[in-house]
Amino acid sequence: MAKRSAHEVQRVTLHDPARLDPDQEIVRRSHLSEQDLEGIVRVLDAMHRWREAEREMSEASRRYMKLGETDMRALRLLIAAQRQQMVVTPTSIATHLGISTASTTKLLDRLEAGAHIRRTPNPRDRRSLAIEVTPATLRAARESVGRAHAQRFDVIASLSPEARESIADFFDALTATTATADDDEGERGF
Repeated sequence: MAKRSAHEVQRVTLHDPARLDPDQEIVRRSHLSEQDLEGIVRVLDAMHRWREAEREMSEASRRYMKLGETDMRALRLLIAAQRQQMVVTPTSIATHLGISTASTTKLLDRLEAGAHIRRTPNPRDRRSLAIEVTPATLRAARESVGRAHAQRFDVIASLSPEARESIADFFDALTATTATADDDEGERGF
C-alpha cells in the first residue's frame, strides 16, 4: 500500500451502502444493478453537497448579520410576513419557532438591541405588539439571503415542468421518511 503524505486528504465514503452496509443489514440493494446503485449514491452525494453548501451559506449570512440560527429563522418569518403585509406578534413568532414566550422575549430583545426589529402597537389589537424588520436589516437580508434565493429560483425555473414536479415529489417523499423515522424512534424508545 502506498504511503500517504500528511497533506493528502482521504475521501471518506459517506453514502455508499456497499461500503457502509456490506451485509445489507439496513439497506437492501440486491435487486439493484451496479448502474442503479451508482446513480443512487450520486444523488445521495449531491444531496450531501447541497446540505453542506446551504449550511455554509446560512452560517455566512448569520456571521454577516451577527445573528444565531433562531434569530435568522425569526427574521425570515418577519420578512416574509412583512412582504405580505401581515402582522406578526411575539406569540406567532413563538409558535413558528417552537420556543417559549420567555425565550421569544429574549430573542426580540436581542434583535431590537441589534437594530434588526422594532416593536410597535398591533394595529389590529392594541393590547399586543406587532414586530417589524427594520429597513437596514431588510436590505442586508436582501443582499445576502435574497440574492442566493434568487439564484436557486433561476435554477429551478430553468427545469421543465415535469422535472420540477418530479423533484417536488422526491423532496416530499424524503420529508415523509423523516416523519416515519421520528415515529419509529418514539415507538422503540430511542
